Amino acid sequence: MMRLRSERIFAVFAGHVMLLSLVAGCMGALDTTVDPRATLEAYPTLIQEGEMVTLDARDSSPVEGVITNYAWDFGDGTTAETVVGFTSHSYLAYGQYTVRITVTNDQGGTDDALATIIVNGAPSVNISMPSTVRAGDAALLDASASFDPEGNELTYQWDLNTMEDSDGDGNPSNDADETTPTVLLDTSTSGFIYGSLRVDDGAGAFAVESFEINVTTRTFQVTWITETYEVSWDEYLDQGDSWSGNMTPGEIGRVMSFNAILELDQDVAPPHDNFTLALNIVEDNYNRRVATEAGNYSTNEPARAEMSEEGMNVRGEDGMYTSDSAEELLRMLLNSRESGNGQGPWVWTVVAQQSDPDAFIGEVDPDPGNDWTLTVEVVVMRPSLTEVALGTTSNQ
Repeated sequence: MMRLRSERIFAVFAGHVMLLSLVAGCMGALDTTVDPRATLEAYPTLIQEGEMVTLDARDSSPVEGVITNYAWDFGDGTTAETVVGFTSHSYLAYGQYTVRITVTNDQGGTDDALATIIVNGAPSVNISMPSTVRAGDAALLDASASFDPEGNELTYQWDLNTMEDSDGDGNPSNDADETTPTVLLDTSTSGFIYGSLRVDDGAGAFAVESFEINVTTRTFQVTWITETYEVSWDEYLDQGDSWSGNMTPGEIGRVMSFNAILELDQDVAPPHDNFTLALNIVEDNYNRRVATEAGNYSTNEPARAEMSEEGMNVRGEDGMYTSDSAEELLRMLLNSRESGNGQGPWVWTVVAQQSDPDAFIGEVDPDPGNDWTLTVEVVVMRPSLTEVALGTTSNQ
C-alpha cells in the first residue's frame, strides 16, 4: 500500500516538472532578441594634431526594427551618443586611436564596429640662442635639439628678419634665409631683430616658432690725446715752375691747427727770389696763398713765407660714448659739423714766380731758380677708444 502511494506521488511530480519545462521553452522562443549589424567608415584616417576626422555609421542595419542609438567611444577618453550615425571628432594629441561605435536597435540588440585613426604629431621646436648681443657680434641660433615625436627627419626654414621680404614674394614672414639646424647670424646695427623658424617633419606636420634678438650698442671710453705731426719737403724749382705735395692729417684725429713755413736758400746777391705757397683743403673748399718775404742779407736771413690757422675744430671731450662700432664712433667724432674741418687731402703748392737777378741779354742767367724747404706742423687731437663691457650676453 505504501509503495503504490509513493509511485503515484513521483508520477505527479514528474508531470509538473515536464509541464514547467515546456512553458519555459515557449517563453524563450518568444523573447529571442535580434542584434543589429554595425558598420563604421572614418575619413581621413591619417590626420595632423588638432584636425578633425569624420565618422559615418549610417550604413549600419537594425536587421529587424529600427536603430535607436549610436554610442561613440573616440578612444581618447571622450564619448558621445547620437540618434543618427554620423559625427566628427578632433584629436589634440598625436598617437593611434581606436574608435568604437555601438549600435542599438529597438529590440535592445547591440553590435560594435571599429576604426583606427592615426594622428601625426607636430615637431617640437627648441631654439638655443642669445637674447641680447652687441652690435658687430655674431649670434649662434641652434635648433638641433628640435625633434619629431614619431622620429621623422626634420627640415628647417629660418626667416632671419620677418620685417624684410628677402625673396620678394610680398610676404616678409615666409623667407627661407637659411635651411640648416644651426645658423650664425651676423649683426651690424643696434635694434631688435625679429625672426622665425619653421620645422617640417615631411609627413604634413610643421611647427613655427618666432624669436627676437636685442642688438645693443657698444660702449667706449674716449680719451683725447693731443699730438703734433711734422712733414717736410725740400726741392729745387726753376723760375716759372711749380711743385705740389699731398698730406691727410685728418685721418688720425681732429685737426686743431697748423703752421707751415716755406724757406728759400739764401741767394748770393740780392734781391731775394719771389715764391708763393698755397694750400687747398679739398673737402672744405679751403684755399689760402702767401708770398715769400725778403729776408735780411746782413743777418743771413733767407726769404720765407709762413701760413697758419688756429681753432679749426672744437676740442674733443673725454667721456663715455655709445655706438654700433668703433669705426662708426670715429666717423662721428671726426666728421661732424663741429669737428670735420681738415678732413680729406691737403694739397700744398709751391710756385717759383721770380728768380732775381735775371741774365743780361746774351749772357747766362746767374739765378735761374732756387732750392726751398717746406715744413708743416699740424696739431691733432686723436681719440683713443677703449671698449667698456657693461653687461654679459644671456641665453634664452
